[in-house]
Amino acid sequence: MVSTRGSKAKHRSWEITEGPERAPARSYLYAMGLTRDDMDKPFVGIPNLASDVSPCYVNLDRLAPRVREGVRAGGGTPFEFGTITVSDGITMGTQGMKASLVSREVIADSIEVVAFGQRFDGLVTLGGCDKNLPGMLMAAARLNIPTVFIYGGTIMPGSFRQRDVNIQDVFEAVGAYSKGNMTLDDLTELEGCACPGAGSCAGMFTANTMASVAEALGMAIPGAASIPAVDDRILGTSHQAGEAVMRLLELGIRPRDIITRESIENAIAVTASMGGSTNAVLHLLAIAYEANVPFDIDDFDRVSSRTPFIADMKPGGKYVMADLDRVGGVPMVMKRLLDAGLLHGDTITITGKTLRENLEGLDTVDDDRKVVHHVDSPLAPTGGLVIVKGNLAPEGAVIKVSASQGHIRHEGPARVFNREEDVFQAIQAQQIRAGDVVVIRYEGPKGGPGMREMLAVTAALVGQGLGQDVALVTDGRFSGATRGLMVGHVAPEAAVGGPIAFVREGDIVTLDVPGRRLDVAVSQEEMQQRRQGWQPPAPNYTTGALAKYARLVSTASEGAVTS
Repeated sequence: MVSTRGSKAKHRSWEITEGPERAPARSYLYAMGLTRDDMDKPFVGIPNLASDVSPCYVNLDRLAPRVREGVRAGGGTPFEFGTITVSDGITMGTQGMKASLVSREVIADSIEVVAFGQRFDGLVTLGGCDKNLPGMLMAAARLNIPTVFIYGGTIMPGSFRQRDVNIQDVFEAVGAYSKGNMTLDDLTELEGCACPGAGSCAGMFTANTMASVAEALGMAIPGAASIPAVDDRILGTSHQAGEAVMRLLELGIRPRDIITRESIENAIAVTASMGGSTNAVLHLLAIAYEANVPFDIDDFDRVSSRTPFIADMKPGGKYVMADLDRVGGVPMVMKRLLDAGLLHGDTITITGKTLRENLEGLDTVDDDRKVVHHVDSPLAPTGGLVIVKGNLAPEGAVIKVSASQGHIRHEGPARVFNREEDVFQAIQAQQIRAGDVVVIRYEGPKGGPGMREMLAVTAALVGQGLGQDVALVTDGRFSGATRGLMVGHVAPEAAVGGPIAFVREGDIVTLDVPGRRLDVAVSQEEMQQRRQGWQPPAPNYTTGALAKYARLVSTASEGAVTS
């Protein structure tokens, strides 16, 4: 066999394939149909999250063969393997939703374990739903072997009585039905047509946000983030990804060369400019942690404050990802931000070129519907991500504001609940009134555990017409489909004795978005008195993965990573 020891491209797999002592390993590989020639090539792992648990993943098996072809065309030997996944949307509002954020860590760990154990030289990752996208990027940063990310694509909007709809409409319809504003027949008809096929949720929700983040970081094929799952162009970008990882191996470009402080700022700017999910804060903090990039929650507010809101995307706007794709996709957004000096153009990407080079020559002509506005005529002068602090959230909390919400100041009495299910029942019974501040605690990373998303609750409030009249404050999370006065990621969380644990029914809570404050009208002395004698509640789970996660997970203000 040809010696590959010390090869830049075959920098790890030579340990498996070289020398007489590795004859048993080679024997196993021959059993799978590999040839002597295959042994001399770089080994590329393809973690594929294809499964039947959600429409986000059902199309991934048609992409994997194209990736394999691309790897082989580029001179590599591909190895496909699977890992776990959880559907955020299907588990929403149930105990199962506690597994969602846990799955991010398991996905990252499992990819790391397989890639480390099998001595893969590079990776091409295939994901679809909310947590496997950041989980794969975390694994790439942790392993620091050449990696290209592929997104399975967005779902197309459904059609309900001659108007476009998506899953956000179904969640909000539950609230409308509970108030008598929609019949059961209407709700049943809507649920049957909102999701017409394969792909991740249609708006600028968490999956599409993180696909955009991957592209802005430079970890994905330019233009791929917005391609619908049913569009055959995604087969071409999958083949390109296989070839791209081979170029990265030859060039010696690794994830930590791509994921830098500057590229993370680019990802924040793109997210803020499109009204992306608050989960991007949690996930980018985690990705930065794995890449050893110093980053702080306050950096999100700093970048968002200087970034105009230019993309009119749901849940707060008019359009979905397929609409963005028709007018140029994420590159259109990035080009407008770059031309205005709002992105770092010299960051390296998986193409081997800089972000600026990737965007050269891109046509930024106007589109008729104004999906993407110009920087000099934005929807709002600042972006959609806001970090608030105060005596209720000393470490910070996150709110997503729409283009029209930057002036928000809401003050009202606290309605205090210790779990999500109790709030949902109160909303269904119409016990929440305009002006209230709903506080949901003990749903944080440790307290839940798993920091459940609250879309069932937030959408029910919107569906009852209370989206702008009731504020919600929680140490849990929100779906990217959430809209309204919703403050999440409150840290420290209740389970570790954060101030949110000591809020009482009727306390006056103030959310001041312009002032970046979240406060409760309780003196420091009174708060100390309430703290005396407090004991954290017994854990909800004492064995298994959730109990292990609760013991290891960090605060939300640090990305809720396990270490």
